[in-house]
Amino acid sequence: MFDDSPSAIPVRLGWMGAAAIALAVAAIPLAALLAQPARGPFSIEESGRSYANLQQALDAIGNGRGTIVIAPGVYRQCAVQEGGIITLRAEQRGTVAFEEETCEGKAALVLRGRSANIDGIIFRGMAVEDGNGAGIRLEQGDLTISQSWFVDSQQGILTANDPDSAITIDKSTFSGLGTCENSAGCAHSIYTGDYGLLRVTRSRFERGTGGHYLKTRAARVEIEGNSFDDAQGRESNYMIDLAAGATGRIAGNWFVQGRDKENYSAFIAVGPEDNLHPSHGLTIVDNTARFVPGLSRSSAFVADWTGHRLVIERNEIAPGIAKYDRR
Repeated sequence: MFDDSPSAIPVRLGWMGAAAIALAVAAIPLAALLAQPARGPFSIEESGRSYANLQQALDAIGNGRGTIVIAPGVYRQCAVQEGGIITLRAEQRGTVAFEEETCEGKAALVLRGRSANIDGIIFRGMAVEDGNGAGIRLEQGDLTISQSWFVDSQQGILTANDPDSAITIDKSTFSGLGTCENSAGCAHSIYTGDYGLLRVTRSRFERGTGGHYLKTRAARVEIEGNSFDDAQGRESNYMIDLAAGATGRIAGNWFVQGRDKENYSAFIAVGPEDNLHPSHGLTIVDNTARFVPGLSRSSAFVADWTGHRLVIERNEIAPGIAKYDRR
């Protein structure tokens, strides 16, 4: 018998409503369902829109300001920033990798906007014909990097000159980088041109494969709390090369020089190429420098080509390493 009591009415309506919904969904053409946009891995935080590749997302920001959040994955693509202020942030740090692909024969990321912020991204396996394949090629503007990895490439970061801008790198790793085998000369873990400031903190340099671990022509440096582990380096050179002189501070770093060196004459070089910047007052303090166990040779902790007044004190230096060598 049909139950017409008040308590049965919601049940009947629920069943009929569900049936109506099912019929309505079935009536939607399959093509329309398939046409619904898929969510891309590159999402602009401010607009909520997502894109299939990074270049599309950068172009959408253009000369404005925006944050691109990147879903976990390995991406064989590259991108060029032409303007604006951008942040590229891994949705989960260490789960986003750009591999092997370079733009303009330069790098995975070519940056020439007003500024860029890179957070939690891996750059791996970059190589180009002239030997300068990098994770990042910075051509102008400020750059901030945090908790990122540059691995097994010809170069980690390479920049042009921009004396009015600053580069800041924190809690990042540079491993398996550098080469002196190509037409463009040596590549390095980091090589910055004439920038106003280079700040590198709480980062790790290891397993260099040629060139210097950190080479810069910046006017001012703040290099603090890093480790330079050359134990597994191959044909590497200086740990820090202030190629054109600099002021600032090198403090609280840990240096280990390995066996396989192209140039083991110094850990830190000041002004070996020219004196573009004065180095008076450059402070090198509270660092530790040693050789790998069992290695006996002579080297200098600081080799100086400038003759400027440097402050070198409270460093823990192993036997065989001279505190200072005027070149």
